[in-house]
Amino acid sequence: MSLQGAGTSTLPSTTTPCPLNRSSQRQRRRIPVTAVLATPREVQIQKRSTLEALQAARTITAVKTPYLENGRMDLESYDRLLEQQALGGVEGVIVGGTTGEGQLMNWDEHIMLISHTVNVFGRNLLVIGNTGSNSTREALHATEQGFAVGMHASLQINPYYGKTSMPGLVRHFGAVLDEGPAIIYNVPGRTGQDIPNDVVYQLATHPNFLGVKECTGNQRIQDYANQGIRCWSGNDDEAHAARHEFGGQGVISVTSNLLPGLYSRLMNSPNPELMDSLQALVAWLFCEPNPIGVNTAMAMCGMAKPVFRLPYVPLSYEQRVEGAKLLRAVAEHLPGVTDIKVLDDDDFILIGRH
Repeated sequence: MSLQGAGTSTLPSTTTPCPLNRSSQRQRRRIPVTAVLATPREVQIQKRSTLEALQAARTITAVKTPYLENGRMDLESYDRLLEQQALGGVEGVIVGGTTGEGQLMNWDEHIMLISHTVNVFGRNLLVIGNTGSNSTREALHATEQGFAVGMHASLQINPYYGKTSMPGLVRHFGAVLDEGPAIIYNVPGRTGQDIPNDVVYQLATHPNFLGVKECTGNQRIQDYANQGIRCWSGNDDEAHAARHEFGGQGVISVTSNLLPGLYSRLMNSPNPELMDSLQALVAWLFCEPNPIGVNTAMAMCGMAKPVFRLPYVPLSYEQRVEGAKLLRAVAEHLPGVTDIKVLDDDDFILIGRH
């Protein structure tokens, strides 16, 4: 593996513009332009249809962010990935989530990526920006910016590290919900604090509350479903059961980066045999903290360059050998993949500064 400190950039060359021909300027006709503005009713219908689509979404991918060799975002690979997501039946994407390494981005990068996703794919995919933070002020600012560039909803995590009280959680989430539609994200394994049911019940009365991405298991998903609260499972191994046995709405998935068609199929109709056949691959993808496994897999499949922003590093060679066997078993369902390589350690680039 090669370790790089900082990427290099090349300044674009400058040229002197040609002076305008004044006679052609005088002869140029001015064509009147009439702005066509949506009526308030049209705006209301558009907002309602987007809200209904968000509420109905079954398969949402926590999309990976690919990188160039200098550590900058690889938008060409990113666009190919999202094209395959839409073609595979995925309804929405989380941009800059844990899988997308929003925690390794500055906010300029983060909002740029949300804006790019909306501009290129906003008609085909629901764009949900991960604009949460452990600082309410920062979460409000980022969420405001995200909606300003057109995201359809936000994903909001509870304050981590500097944890707050239960009344503090209600105030924090209430503030960001005032900005627009949001999914609340409960993942105690990362935040160190569970969002209890009573807090969610209070938040569920807010008109912008969409539901919960729940990572504590299917029993809680069933508890919420019984109260009419939408839940998307955050556990790929449990998502099929969550959807078809425990009343869950669907999944916010990591594995669907690789298998969008299969996960869409799993959410739309019961297929326990298919789910069972994928469990070994899912376990391998999460054998180290996410997103290490999916980053390694996508590099092995040629879906992204083998570039990691530190502190993430690829799975070991032995783990990659095991993963290659699992990936080859589902090769026909990996969109756009023609070869699966184990890769040598020296093939990976690790970026500390970018």
